[in-house]
Amino acid sequence: QTYADPSILSSVLTADCISDPVGFYVVCLVVLIGDMSRGCMFPTLWPLVESIGGNSVTLGYAVAAFSFGRILVSPVFGSWSHRYGYTRTLTLSVTIILAGTLLYAQVVNVGRPEFLVLAQMVLGIGSGTLGVTRAFVADVTPTRNRTTYMAWLTAVQYAGFTVTPIIGAGFYRFFSQEGRGIYAGIFVLNEYTAPAYFMGALCIINLVLMALFFRDRTRVRNDSGKRKSRKQQSIDDFAMKTTAVGITIYDACILGCLLLNVSTKGSIASFETLGIAFAGSHFGMESSVAGSIVGTCGALGVVALLSMGRLAKIMTDLQMIVGGMIVMVISVVSLLGLEDVGEDNPTWRYWLAMILMYSIGYPIGHTAVIGLFSKIVGRRPQGTLLGWFASAGSAARIVFPLMSGYVTQFASINVVFIILCVVLSISILFTMLARETLEKLIH
Repeated sequence: QTYADPSILSSVLTADCISDPVGFYVVCLVVLIGDMSRGCMFPTLWPLVESIGGNSVTLGYAVAAFSFGRILVSPVFGSWSHRYGYTRTLTLSVTIILAGTLLYAQVVNVGRPEFLVLAQMVLGIGSGTLGVTRAFVADVTPTRNRTTYMAWLTAVQYAGFTVTPIIGAGFYRFFSQEGRGIYAGIFVLNEYTAPAYFMGALCIINLVLMALFFRDRTRVRNDSGKRKSRKQQSIDDFAMKTTAVGITIYDACILGCLLLNVSTKGSIASFETLGIAFAGSHFGMESSVAGSIVGTCGALGVVALLSMGRLAKIMTDLQMIVGGMIVMVISVVSLLGLEDVGEDNPTWRYWLAMILMYSIGYPIGHTAVIGLFSKIVGRRPQGTLLGWFASAGSAARIVFPLMSGYVTQFASINVVFIILCVVLSISILFTMLARETLEKLIH
């Protein structure tokens, strides 16, 4: 059976209720597991890299490999969801994550950084279904409440990679104590492998739930054309004007949103890469403690995401973008000038940076970028453009971790923080300069 493009489809829905709540919950679990596959491993990734002889560059490649895997398959999974349906596509993706967890658990036996990079890439391939899950949510939710359900899906995704480090930290704290590991041939259960086996168990549970309760949606093509209003026609005419660089205002704004996506996602990716490493080297923290701090701040970020609806009533998208990125800059600045000796740096600076980045700046600023992008696209088909938007974010999660690893290895971590400050500051400046143009397109 062939499925039509999601951007021109309508769902068979009641007026206000979600038509498939069980399916929605199962899809939320798919999204959660997809981002847990990096979040749960986050506190143990740096110690694991060190244990197999790697350094900060190795860590950068390991983090980047996850996003590289996502880039490889995101368009493919989107196409397969149309051709083969949601069930087959999501079942395949979760199965790949399961395989990735088993590979990750064998890194301690293989002892090679290259094998860790491979395991990370397989995990990224399995979690490359965010576009598919968003399409499913669009299919089963009424238009008037769709934003609310999308916000919930985004909150689940954010919780996956920012809150679940608490779980990984708990495993690390428990199994790092002597005598608590299990070593039976190729089966090793210790502080490095426990998060992977835990994720594997969740994948099996998810596959069982999908087999028992999940069902495909038959999409119906919407051929009803709507005549543009005079206001909408005026906005479209303005968007098609040519800028000084030879592209239309619409294309320039789309490109600007992609770059905002890169700067915000890249910054959080650098924190994801170095957060545990510099917590130990500059603050003398255990990996489990640092992971718990990140997880706690991530939980606060989920609360911020769920409050976006109220915040949107008193602030515009542009105000939230600029405000969020300013908070991110303050977060980075608070870490500048750290002493190399961990005991000389007060831990409140680490707490402050993580709260500002994970709880306030990134969730608000980046989510507002998504909203702005969607409003600029408007009634145009969004599938392809959303794919480019997701790819830009994944590319940032490749480039910034590699940059962070190399710069830290061959210069210092302070240089990384300076680069992030410059990137975010330029983004803020260009957003403010383009404010009037952007406002014309979204009103």
